[in-house]
Amino acid sequence: MTGPSQPDPRPEEETVRYDIIDGVAWVYFNRPDKRNCMSPKLNRQMLRTLEALEFRDDVQVLVLSGEGTAWSAGMDLLEYFRFSEQEGLHATRRSQREAYSWWERLRWYEKPTVAMINGWCFGGAYGPLFGCDLAFCADEAQFGLSEINWAILPGGGASKVAAELLGFRDAMYHAMMGENLTGPEAAAKGMVNESLPADKLKARVQEVADVLKKKDSQALRATKWAVRRVREMTYDNAEDYLIRAQEALNDFGGWETRKEATSQFLDQKTFKPGLGAFDKSTLQKD
Repeated sequence: MTGPSQPDPRPEEETVRYDIIDGVAWVYFNRPDKRNCMSPKLNRQMLRTLEALEFRDDVQVLVLSGEGTAWSAGMDLLEYFRFSEQEGLHATRRSQREAYSWWERLRWYEKPTVAMINGWCFGGAYGPLFGCDLAFCADEAQFGLSEINWAILPGGGASKVAAELLGFRDAMYHAMMGENLTGPEAAAKGMVNESLPADKLKARVQEVADVLKKKDSQALRATKWAVRRVREMTYDNAEDYLIRAQEALNDFGGWETRKEATSQFLDQKTFKPGLGAFDKSTLQKD
């Protein structure tokens, strides 16, 4: 028989780790013995990590994955919920803000982001799942909203994520039944882009990152933000927003990149828009 749960003695700075390899920042939830559940310490460290990587010239794409057998099992029941609730409402609000702040930073990140879901993805982990632009998982991964099984609702944005990524009936079933989705089921229902055998997952994410690295970084940023914004707009409002967004992009070097890409297509005959990205290495750098 085991004793009651104890707080994680791991130093805050060790709850997240990352490697930068050839333009890709591989960021990992690093509490494998806790199924990478998100404690206040991890949430604070993840925000620091994301902010430290966001404007680095040697980072073009960010991949978020998990150490061990899980991506993230959600919020830490002991440290995020029980300890905060025992301390009082102010501590609960503080813990919520620490989590939500890095999920928000991830949603509007300056660089393209990819979730590489190697295992469990439960509850609160739906926040960063939705925060990433693209998502790929292992066939063995499990996705679940288990909150109903212990008499709470899927909070922290989890219900919103289910409603955004799944059809209405699928979202209702997922939230009300408390049954998990496998990787292939999650892919079929739109939770992730693709599900792959575990031994092929990282290679596929690397392939996607390599494609993203060839795109114009300013255009990528404008595109990913545009898709998120227009989801909640009427068609006319979205049309107007996209016109203004392109005008703003022009001020971030858009005129020069468009002129070069057009020249490669019309004059040099070296670029076909439907078959890949133009060669951005020919642009003059500051």
